[in-house]
Amino acid sequence: MTLTPHEAGASVAPRDFPTNRGGLCKKGWTSAELLRHPDRVTAPLRRTDAGFEEVSWDDALDDIAARLVALREERGADCIGVFGGGGLTNEKAYQLGKFARIALGTSRIDYNGRFCMSSAAAAGNRAFGIDRGLPFPVTDLDGAETILLLGSNVAATMPPLLGHLTGARAAGGLIVVDPRRSETARLLEDGGGIHVQPAPGTDLLVLLGLTHIVLAEGLADLPYLRRRTTGLEELQRSVAAWWPERVQSLTGVPAAQLRTIARRLAEHRRTFIITGRGVEQHADGTDTATAAINLALVLGLPGRPGAGYGTLTGQGNGQGGREHGQKCDQLPGYRRISDPAARKHVAAVWGVEERTLPGPGVPAMELLGMLGDEVAALLVHGSNVVVSAPDAATVTRDLARLDLLVVCDFFLSETAKLAHYVLPVTQWAEEEGTMTSLEGRVIRRRKSIDAPGETRSELWILQQLARRLRAPGSWPTDAAEVFDELARASAGGPADYSGLSHALLDSGEAAYWPYPAGTTGTARLFAESFAHPDGRARIVAVSPGAATPNPGMTLITGRLLEHYQSGAQTRRVDELVQARPRATVQLHPAAAADLGIAADDMVEISHDGGTVRVRAEITSGIRHDTVFLPFHFPGDDRANLLTRAVVDPVSAMPEFKRTPVTVARAEGDVS
Repeated sequence: MTLTPHEAGASVAPRDFPTNRGGLCKKGWTSAELLRHPDRVTAPLRRTDAGFEEVSWDDALDDIAARLVALREERGADCIGVFGGGGLTNEKAYQLGKFARIALGTSRIDYNGRFCMSSAAAAGNRAFGIDRGLPFPVTDLDGAETILLLGSNVAATMPPLLGHLTGARAAGGLIVVDPRRSETARLLEDGGGIHVQPAPGTDLLVLLGLTHIVLAEGLADLPYLRRRTTGLEELQRSVAAWWPERVQSLTGVPAAQLRTIARRLAEHRRTFIITGRGVEQHADGTDTATAAINLALVLGLPGRPGAGYGTLTGQGNGQGGREHGQKCDQLPGYRRISDPAARKHVAAVWGVEERTLPGPGVPAMELLGMLGDEVAALLVHGSNVVVSAPDAATVTRDLARLDLLVVCDFFLSETAKLAHYVLPVTQWAEEEGTMTSLEGRVIRRRKSIDAPGETRSELWILQQLARRLRAPGSWPTDAAEVFDELARASAGGPADYSGLSHALLDSGEAAYWPYPAGTTGTARLFAESFAHPDGRARIVAVSPGAATPNPGMTLITGRLLEHYQSGAQTRRVDELVQARPRATVQLHPAAAADLGIAADDMVEISHDGGTVRVRAEITSGIRHDTVFLPFHFPGDDRANLLTRAVVDPVSAMPEFKRTPVTVARAEGDVS
């Protein structure tokens, strides 16, 4: 999209682009309203006993740097934490990781992508040896005959993608797996595919059942498996016990429906399997994503022209944000920070000794669990953890225990309101840079207007703090220079950007990583081989830890069409707020009747001492054993007051989608 002059300041205009074809959702069309919003923070703010006061940049940065130095000298570098975001440009994500490791010297850095893509990334890395959300261009979906879409409500979360699903829908092959009759599932009400409604948290069983059928009925692509994979025999043993009738008894998905889906997937050459957060945000999310990959491999999809497996990215730069150093265990180029060769290469680019680089840190929930104890200071960029993190009450309490909390943001988010300093930063139309899309395409972001007031880019802020901390290396503020350094640092890594530059991207060339110098990039991965040394994909047999679904009510959380992430931006757009002013809980009519709840009654949802009070929305589009809360709302409406700090042992993804709760009509409520 582009920004055009408008009597109110600016407006958004469409561009012809392959992935969205000029289409935007409500959030995109209204995004320009936030650029000059009256709530915008336009000068550094310091918290006092009486509230926030504006201060100069020198005063703010001098004090922040002095306090960081004092804490580091007293307690060591790892007492300082950094929490990044999947909305940062590649340049800012790269510079933030570099800043944490050589300006602060801390290993304590992670980011909110841990709440989004981590399970899919872990599964992709162990199966394929590389993690790129879609290892093919989005436009490849246009020719699909069958698409199995697991745990993603794209009609609400990324409506422009629907245009790429119309072919499969017209062929009767769009299969949507979701406990709710979501906006995407409702597209199938007049035909076009199948809606599968498993009990929450049983997606892994559904996938094991589908794989069992494919193998038992001789539908597997055996030549592909012999030529391109390892691990088939162990997979055959692991799925043998998951015959369709057993899966039906535990998931609620009819055995006949499972057989129909498995046969459809196998019978059509142009088949895709796509996963989203609904099946990944679980304590077994990595195994569930792995099971989806196993099914795709058994069918011979990855690398086949016109077919494949992929996962959808949730944040604006969810792909690029995890490639260049924000994750606790990674260096630029998707290198492992524990790899001696990777450390040597990146240290040379940064102009430091390899031995000075810290080792791996800890993932997001572990980092947040250290606040106020091992971690005394936290720098937050592009995240609002008070709303977005699970066990939100504990996170909020611990943020208040910090000796220093610095938040870079453009609004006073719920997290920023707790900060000692709030530093105003640029929005999307006010900065240069790059983003990497869900298909691995690196895209230029161009400045359209000047930022208001004293607003500065994080690149400038990090440079100024690095100077005050006497950090080694260079700290350019020009995004093109930072990108050139990123390209050098990524050279030879899985996410190799070394052949890219702002100048090349400005030429309009479609650029997909890996893009080593001297090549033209890689639009489609896996055509010839996978990224493991022997070129073969790894089939990793997985099994459910607990095959029995929750016997009571289960809370699942998710997004609305009108709002985005923690809502810190979209709750400031009148059109979006008027459409969805508050959180409501979705209940099935049968469950509501059993509980004596009517539409618009005030309802209490509780778990482990946490309680959310919201109005009831009665709908037959949800399972009777399931309730749904959107996660965009603050205060006592926060869905994450109920979710637990339970994480996947491989990816450290929190369990957002399977919380046992009690539901009751609020006492004394008058509707």
